[in-house]
Amino acid sequence: MILAAIALVAFSGAPGVLLGRTSRVGERIATVLLVAGCLLGLGVALGALRTSVLLDLPWAVPGGRLAVRIDALSAVFLLPLFVVAPLGSIYGLEYWAARDHAEDGRKLRLFYGLLAAGIALLLVAGNAVLFLVGWETMALAAFVCVTTEDRLEAVRRAGYVYLVATRIGTLALFAMFAILHQATGSWAFAAPASALGPQAATAVFVLALVGFGTKAGLMPLHVWLPGAHASAPSHVSALMSGVLIKTGIYGLVRVCSFFEQPPLGWGVTLLAVGAVSGVLGVAFAIGQHDLKRLLAYHSVENIGIITMGLGVAMLGRAIGSPVLVALGLAGGLLHVWNHALFKALLFLGAGSVLHATGTRELDELGGLSRRMPRTALAFLFGAVAICGLPPLNGFVSELLIYLGLLRATTTDRLLVAGAIGTPALALIGTLAVACFVKAHGVVFLGSPRSPRGDHAHDPGAAMLAPMGVLGVACAAIGLWPSGVAPAFERAVAAFSSEVAVASGSLEDLAPLRILSVTGAALLALGAVAAALLRRSTSRARAASGPTWDCGYAAPSPRMQYTASSFAQTLVDLFAWALRPVVHPPRVGGLFPQPATFHSHVPDTVLDRAVLPLSRAGARVARWFRWVQHGNVHLYLVYVLSTLVILILVSR
Repeated sequence: MILAAIALVAFSGAPGVLLGRTSRVGERIATVLLVAGCLLGLGVALGALRTSVLLDLPWAVPGGRLAVRIDALSAVFLLPLFVVAPLGSIYGLEYWAARDHAEDGRKLRLFYGLLAAGIALLLVAGNAVLFLVGWETMALAAFVCVTTEDRLEAVRRAGYVYLVATRIGTLALFAMFAILHQATGSWAFAAPASALGPQAATAVFVLALVGFGTKAGLMPLHVWLPGAHASAPSHVSALMSGVLIKTGIYGLVRVCSFFEQPPLGWGVTLLAVGAVSGVLGVAFAIGQHDLKRLLAYHSVENIGIITMGLGVAMLGRAIGSPVLVALGLAGGLLHVWNHALFKALLFLGAGSVLHATGTRELDELGGLSRRMPRTALAFLFGAVAICGLPPLNGFVSELLIYLGLLRATTTDRLLVAGAIGTPALALIGTLAVACFVKAHGVVFLGSPRSPRGDHAHDPGAAMLAPMGVLGVACAAIGLWPSGVAPAFERAVAAFSSEVAVASGSLEDLAPLRILSVTGAALLALGAVAAALLRRSTSRARAASGPTWDCGYAAPSPRMQYTASSFAQTLVDLFAWALRPVVHPPRVGGLFPQPATFHSHVPDTVLDRAVLPLSRAGARVARWFRWVQHGNVHLYLVYVLSTLVILILVSR
């Protein structure tokens, strides 16, 4: 059934390729097939939460077997895929309609299905070769989706950076699987038992952290993520941010499950990398002017939070604390779900804004809540959820990680880790609130800063309905965390059955029922307050007049806070890492000419380290062009000489 679901999703866009470029039939067929495949896969994943399934058949590929394994750990990652992918496809019917995108619509629909199918295949692969087939299908399909508008130079650049980064990550995974194969003699993607020595185990962990961390977007391996998510169509961004980058987390969790007694340093490393990614990810987001780049950096932040949860779990496994493993892993995996829901909601909301106004620049927007009230409400819902505020879902997963960090402080060996991790997580949440106050305020409140928003309006049902479903899901998990807790208890059991037995249920470790009661009370209180406010305002006759202007007789939209001015204090606080570029105005003389102020925050790793080193390497490579004569015989001499030297050295 899961293979049938993957096949339906993979070939969902194929019939449309044979039809006209502007055919509505082709895009509808693609959506119907993809939704059908995802519904079938959803049923399989729900069943796998209770019973693991293993299918192992021979395969003609050397070293490969058609080994499909679906357990609770796979199911936890499959469920967001089979929710976000069909909602994105429905959204694309209006957002990327065939009649408006005749040049690239068929290509996008074809590779969108291949992207989702590649993710599903690697999540159920029990063989390293099959895993890499799914991994490469996902990686290359994502490249085509990111570069959908390849006529734009910025899009081509983002696609190239993504392609180079994913090649580096894949090479690390090749090395990791080679070490596992050397130790076990098998290509099975399963626990190598005690076959690995300490040095080989550490090498596997480091290579997994690099390979999977690159895909997940952990700092400083995140260089591809902001540009790719900003350049892709918004429903592709939702799938990539909500699901694709979680394949890196899945790989890390799966590899970490192989080791029953990992070194303490592994947990400390994951906790530290997660904290750095979380804090700096949200700091970079605060400095952005592009709405989709802002959301992309929040993906780096939330991947950091998930990694912190995994770090807590590995610390617990290192010292033999089942409670820490359960809280850290369950919190991290629940945040995988939560981030998939609210980040997809936010990207779809940003796509609605882009669809209506034609721009992602914050300083050209404003006042859209009057013209796009449904989009504004959906974006606000996602903003509250991503900030970890009750009663929505982000609060629940972060609370579990908080509880794990606080329990770590009660253990002498983990006191420092817990004492640093707890305030780091609190700082991440605080900065996230500041960033989304800026994002929602600048985009939806105030007055329009440019004519782009004059004719904006909410989209149709095809775009609003997926946002509504995601918003309801965010509220459902936040109000009823006990309902989803058993899924993560089974995922913890798949990670380590001994831990699941010793730690007990999540309801024994966290106040999940109290969260439900508190959330319901908050909603009821808010509803009563809104009703009273509406009643009091409806009775009074509203007087209209100009906004108070501090005595200035000619107010204009330029008097509002810009995205830069709102975030300036926080950007200055993190200037040591963000390295903002400021172009101040030059004002001189008695009658100065009009002047402008401009600032932006480049990606420190990509723009100040990777690209300069790449350019320097290209300059050095030019010195060796003399060896390229275009003569095949000379190239054969090079190959022969290299082989002779290697033979002599090996002796």
